[in-house]
Amino acid sequence: MLSENGCTMGVMAFSVHPATSERFDDLADVINPNRRATHCWCLSHRLTAKQIAAFPDRESAARDLATRPNPAGVLLYDDELPVGWCSITPRSENPRLSASRLIRPIDEQDVWSIICVVVRGGHRRRGLSTPLIDGAVEHAFAHGAPAVEAYPVDNDAADGTSRIDTTMAFVGTRSMFEQAGFEQVGTTDAKGSGLPRIVMRRTPS
Repeated sequence: MLSENGCTMGVMAFSVHPATSERFDDLADVINPNRRATHCWCLSHRLTAKQIAAFPDRESAARDLATRPNPAGVLLYDDELPVGWCSITPRSENPRLSASRLIRPIDEQDVWSIICVVVRGGHRRRGLSTPLIDGAVEHAFAHGAPAVEAYPVDNDAADGTSRIDTTMAFVGTRSMFEQAGFEQVGTTDAKGSGLPRIVMRRTPS
């Protein structure tokens, strides 16, 4: 298992850390390496459009999120290199998700929600999503989360070979989260790449 103190798996040494303000440049290197003003800064679920507009630019808004008691997520490091990002916070701190009519709560638990999983360009297809998700889940449990949810695309719902459009890849797939110990607990009315998105959950063992 991973922890925020790191661990060694095979020949690779991984560690997972909250994306605090001190690690903001590492976050940017993963999700927006060219620092493009209009590129995604993983803001839409944490801030409303009005709140984002109150900042001089989207990067400033992202920097502000990094200063909060629950930063917007965690970073995966391969030795000292940041190679992955997972947006994970309490669902209640995600205004867009909380207000969604397509992805509704399945019960009253104050779950933490995984919104986005990104592996840095040049480091994909190395199986890094599992240690990244594992580290994000352990981070949430260490901060009192009763359960962690994700809302991936169920690409098995078609023929088992359907590919997800790159614009929706950040939500992940059923198999990705199954490999990290999640189980399906519900359905949603949302779709990604024309395929249904489901509710998957992992609880402390």
